[in-house]
Amino acid sequence: METVSYPLRIPKNVIDLANLKTKEEHVDKSTALRQFLYLGARDYVMELYQKGRISLGRAAELLDVSTFDILRLVKEQVYPEITVEQLKKSKKTAKSLTI
Repeated sequence: METVSYPLRIPKNVIDLANLKTKEEHVDKSTALRQFLYLGARDYVMELYQKGRISLGRAAELLDVSTFDILRLVKEQVYPEITVEQLKKSKKTAKSLTI
């Protein structure tokens, strides 16, 4: 992946988060900031893909991943991990709503 230097003003709270990430995950501040930037970009690309604004191939190209990785991300967003307790509660709520 090609990289480009770009001057950027970063809010102090984001720098504070990056500092926390450096301590928690033992990465340098630049890496932490790049990870934050990538996560935001990934979320935006996934939103565009799910709205049908870009194709599967274009989403994969923009994120520099395979189409299978995009499909895995979609599945993770559609079916997030839920606890057994949450599942029981949702079934109980659904039963109470049906006639």
